[in-house]
Amino acid sequence: MTDREKIMSPDYLEILSDFTLIKGLENPIRDYVSQPIDTNLVITYINEKELEPINITEFTYRSIPKVYGLMQDEPGEKPVFDPTPLMESGILQVQGAPLNLTGRGVVLGFLDTGIRYDDEVFRNPDGSSRILGIWDQNINDGPTPEGLLYGTEYKKNLIDAALLSENPREIVPSYDEIGHGTAVASVAAGSAISGGLRFTGAAPDANIAVVKLRQAKPYLRQFYLIPEDVPAYAESDLITAVKYLESYAISLLRPLVICLCLGTNMGDHEGHSILAGYLNTIATRRSRVVVMCGGNEGNSGLHYVGQEVEGRPESTDSVEIRVDEREKGFIAELWGNVPISHAISIRSPGGETTDRVDFKAKETREFSFVYEKTKVRVDHILVEQGSGEELIFFRFVDPTPGVWTIRVTSMGGGAGDEDSFHIWLPVSQFLSGETYFLRSSPYTTITEPGNTREGITTTVYQDSNNSFYGESGRGFTREGNIKPDLCTPGVNISTAVGNKTGSSMGAALLSGICAQFMQWAVVEGNQPWMESREMKRYLIRGAVRSPDITYPSREWGYGRVNISRTFDVLAGV
Repeated sequence: MTDREKIMSPDYLEILSDFTLIKGLENPIRDYVSQPIDTNLVITYINEKELEPINITEFTYRSIPKVYGLMQDEPGEKPVFDPTPLMESGILQVQGAPLNLTGRGVVLGFLDTGIRYDDEVFRNPDGSSRILGIWDQNINDGPTPEGLLYGTEYKKNLIDAALLSENPREIVPSYDEIGHGTAVASVAAGSAISGGLRFTGAAPDANIAVVKLRQAKPYLRQFYLIPEDVPAYAESDLITAVKYLESYAISLLRPLVICLCLGTNMGDHEGHSILAGYLNTIATRRSRVVVMCGGNEGNSGLHYVGQEVEGRPESTDSVEIRVDEREKGFIAELWGNVPISHAISIRSPGGETTDRVDFKAKETREFSFVYEKTKVRVDHILVEQGSGEELIFFRFVDPTPGVWTIRVTSMGGGAGDEDSFHIWLPVSQFLSGETYFLRSSPYTTITEPGNTREGITTTVYQDSNNSFYGESGRGFTREGNIKPDLCTPGVNISTAVGNKTGSSMGAALLSGICAQFMQWAVVEGNQPWMESREMKRYLIRGAVRSPDITYPSREWGYGRVNISRTFDVLAGV
């Protein structure tokens, strides 16, 4: 097999690591392919025959790619184009004179489900494409992007040729079957059709670069117990997608805004994943901005917070999970807070209870039940490599419907009434039914990588009445750092494929806003060294804040984004 075939093969497992680890693997492991990302990161694809079955204790938690889902609710109708969200965000005001900010000279990059490149909202007035390139990670018979080892890249000249042909997909076969990526790209960067009366995106003159992500490999779906028919994307492929988008900014010497509209409940909700680290690196580079959505998990019942009781050496929480009869399996992650440690026991719906387990530093336990067919595997890491925190990782296979109870005992804190631990179930679409905590918390529900510190994270609100969208994720991070940063319209947003609702729409609008500001700052030379941290502060200064809300807010961040008000601040108005 060629390296390209190995990377695409379901028989090769993906491991995230640094170069030091990979050099150490060269002797014992013979059949592998390495994909360098930067000087501190490499993805290695290893023949599964050379590895033990994937698990948390034998592999480090960080090295197993997390899996991300799409952060968009079900679509609505496709009525007449509604520019209200663009007006509420100040977008249309700065598109016109005297600023004329339309994203000109800026590259907007999307890593998503692809793009319907033949739609008129992605074309110039002469009919040519505004898309610089499409990297389809699923197609393996054309040229790969420079520095990457799989997929096929379609550049602008080929896309333009396809648009002139009778059968465009014979020349450029990449297509967005799901429509999520097309919706996101059209909101952020859709062309002004009929002078903006029929449609316009936030940055209608920006150039576009697109990655169509491939679906996560079967072994990751099996490990994380994700249904087969749900769109799911591996962290490793998101990392290579970011590398591809960054390469466009480097080669063209253009400012770049990356729009990331996927999310997961996997991870410590503090931005310590390998993807988050890479995004931090990109976000702190000059002329780069990373925008992330906050997810739609605020009202899903998938987050539990345990509290230590003041003055006691031990305290116990009974964490109840209502499991739907359709559920075939699910994971749960318990993240503890130093210096507290935790013991667990599990009670089935039928009343069987395991012995209490006081874990050692690194340990695995498997539980089965006399009257239940369920098997539960529990992996424990006292000090997880990325976060330094305690992690207890649960896999429930064939869970009996009903209420499962995890009794969590917190020990050794003594610091008073504070969060002892957090538990997250998977994001809603990775569950087969109505499975949730009976006592849940709507806070600390920003999906990863939205907790990444240096990027800009948005939640969403309904612009028709300025009310917070209840499904939107809420902050802060697990350790209390400020996320989200801002709040953006995200309900019934007009897109090229119908009205959409969800945090993806908010991130798309915010990405277009950032492209507008990058035009003014970098392309027009007013602030040529702009990057994500500065962009965030400028937008915060112009955000709309209500007098009855304390900021920063768990829901609203520092307020409702308004790019026009940002320029009012700059002008001293």
